[in-house]
Amino acid sequence: MVKYAREPANATKSCKARGSYFRVHFKNTRETAQAIKHMDLTKAKRFLEDVIAHKQAVPFRRFCGGVGRTAQVKLVHTNGQGRWPAKSARFLLDLLKNAESNAEVKGLDVDSLHVSHIQVNRAPKQRRRTYRAHGRINPYMSSPSHIELILSEKEAEVRKEAEEGSHKTKKQSRLAN
Repeated sequence: MVKYAREPANATKSCKARGSYFRVHFKNTRETAQAIKHMDLTKAKRFLEDVIAHKQAVPFRRFCGGVGRTAQVKLVHTNGQGRWPAKSARFLLDLLKNAESNAEVKGLDVDSLHVSHIQVNRAPKQRRRTYRAHGRINPYMSSPSHIELILSEKEAEVRKEAEEGSHKTKKQSRLAN
């Protein structure tokens, strides 16, 4: 059994999925994951498919150095910086589909699922080398990722019913005594 960074609040109403050592850039994947955090499952899948098709951009909030601006991000974030990380979107979409099938096996209502937790960690870098001028060699490293997510069913909000005698003011309660 693998340990997750966070356990779900209600384990019977949630399902998990994770992948390790994915060969996909950490920074792009982290920003894409933050974009789908707390989304409904169907909305998150639609968003990732739109990112792959360049219909919606992923807002880059933390790792935004050198990232160009696009009008598609202005609706979501003020800095306007965004990209369309298609490979990261495909990996996250596959992981969402895996979590969805885990939910079906567990007997959860797929239509009421939302992404309650998603986390991307850096994996150990993989080394290659590139050849430079004058016989030198420089590293050519990749930045793989570990991804974990938890889908939870939305709990129906129940409004607290007001008690009959709770409308009394201080004066009325003093008079009653």
